[in-house]
Parts: sequence; structure tokens; C-alpha cells
Amino acid sequence: MPPARRTAPSGSTPEIGWDEVEPAPLVLVSGAETVLAERAVERVVARAREVEPEVEVTRLDAAAYEAGRLRVVASPSLFEERRVVVIENVQAGTDELFADLIGHLEDPGTDVVLVLVHGGGQRGRRALDAVRAAGAVVVRCDPVKRDADKVAFVTAELRRARRRAEPAAVRALVEACGNDLRELAAACQQIVADTSGVVTADVVARYHGGRVEATGFRVADAAVEGRSGEAVALLRHAVATGTDPVPLVAALAAKLRTLAKVAAARGRGLDPARDLGLAPWQVDKARRELRGWTPEGLAAAISAVARADAEVKGAGRDPVFAVERAVLVVAAAHG
Repeated sequence: MPPARRTAPSGSTPEIGWDEVEPAPLVLVSGAETVLAERAVERVVARAREVEPEVEVTRLDAAAYEAGRLRVVASPSLFEERRVVVIENVQAGTDELFADLIGHLEDPGTDVVLVLVHGGGQRGRRALDAVRAAGAVVVRCDPVKRDADKVAFVTAELRRARRRAEPAAVRALVEACGNDLRELAAACQQIVADTSGVVTADVVARYHGGRVEATGFRVADAAVEGRSGEAVALLRHAVATGTDPVPLVAALAAKLRTLAKVAAARGRGLDPARDLGLAPWQVDKARRELRGWTPEGLAAAISAVARADAEVKGAGRDPVFAVERAVLVVAAAHG
């Protein structure tokens, strides 16, 4: 599922997702998520090569830019060959770069695709405003934080590799590697390279099962379902294999927050996926799990995890005991 197109203010250029961009005379890739920025540039280059396989691609580092360089690489060629010029790290660009950009806008040419990659900040704002005003295609690459967007990213990565995946496999990948988008992309690439056919949950478990356990998601699942013995066993295994108590508590807290959000949305007539940024699978799972919870039990569990969070961050003497006690309270509060 591609990211939704952003609605731009009246008179400005619409912003699109990285997986929608096509070659154009001016493309501005803007945002701090470097993985998505790289994907956007890769897509522009790949689309240009589909039209002209021998297209010339020039990459410039804005931080080391010297006056006149853009004019050299973007000047009309004798045979009007199509070219792609990518200027990276525009947020660290030299004054000479911004001056040359303004000059380029006066006659951008039709056989040059100029891609500007800007990671954020105010430097070069005047030049970038001029680029937007000149009709640049603007690609937003903001940090991916919502689980729903991470699921969409994994699905798109596998689709690019012409691979299908079970929903459970996508969820497992996000749970195992979803804290860092580059790591998540690498996990997708590894599975694509090493396996064939439909990506299943068993395949993900074979490669990343230990990571899923280590992040605490299995501990949290067992605890909120009232399976105290299993939750404690998984917790002790995670600790024994080197997992710090802090992310274990964070997994418990994240699980309970999801339950609380879905419960609150139900009472207020909200759509959790649309209004709260949760993935559909998260909503479905939380609704099933909420059947074993009362508001009072949920409140007690949240309080226990909040106490454990403080203790593992310095307020208590034994972080492991603090987590284990919280797991037992959560499991006991179920039902």
C-alpha cells in the first residue's frame, strides 16, 4: 500500500511518496529518512534507464560543490542525450551550489533530470523555494514511525523484488527489525536473496525468530493473554541471551498502549487504523485480546508497567526482577 499523497497548500507543488516519483526536469527529494530518499533516487534512475538504457548518471556532493560544476554536467550535449544529475546532501550545500541552482532554473533544459536530495533544515531555503516555484516534483521522505507505514514499506520492498508475503510474515519482520528502517530493508533483502516462493512466517522465524523473542514482543503477547508461565519463561530466555530489561518493558508498554487505544476508539466511535495510525492487523489482534480485559484490569497493568519502566531506568535495584514482577501483574490482570 503506497503512502497517501499529501495535500499541498493552495499554489504550491503537491508532494508525493517515494514510490510514485517519475523522471522530471526538477525533482526535490526532501526529508530525513535516508532509506526512502535513496529509494526515490533509485526509482528515478531506473525509470530513466527504462527509456534510455545508456543514460548518463552524475552524482555530486553538495558539501564539496565547486562553482560552475552544475553547468558543466547539465549543459546541452551534441547529440541531446538524456542525463540524470543527482545532487546529494543539499542541506550541507555550498553558497556556490545555491547560486548555480538559481541560474539553472532560468534554462533547465529538456534532456536533463536534476534530482536534489535535501535532508532537512533551513540552509538553502531561498534556492529550494525557487525550485518548488519552478514546478519541481516534491518527494517527501519523512521518518517512518507508525507500524502501519512500516508494514507498507516491507510490502513495497518485497513487491519490488517480485515476491509475495503472508501478512503474518510481514508483521514478524516489523516486530523483529522495525526499530530501524535500514535494518528492516536489509532483512527484506536477505530473505529475498536466500529464499524463493511466498515469504511465510516460518521463513521469517528461521532468519529472525531470535530477534522477535529478544525484542520482547512474544513476552508481551503471552502476558496480555494471561499466560503467565510462558511469559516468564520467554522473559528469562530473553534476559539469558543478552536482552536488556529496558526494551522488554518497552514492548510491554507498547502492547498495552495499543490495547488502550483500540478500547478508547471503540468507545468514541473512531477508526483505530485511520485515526490512530495503527496497522489493520494490530487493530484486529487488539480487539481479540481485549475480550479478556476489563477497564480496571487494563489500568492495573498499565500502572505496573509504568512502575517497572521507572525501576529499570534507575529507580530500582534489580531491573530483571522489576520486569518479571510487571509481567506477572499484567498476566494476572487479564480476565
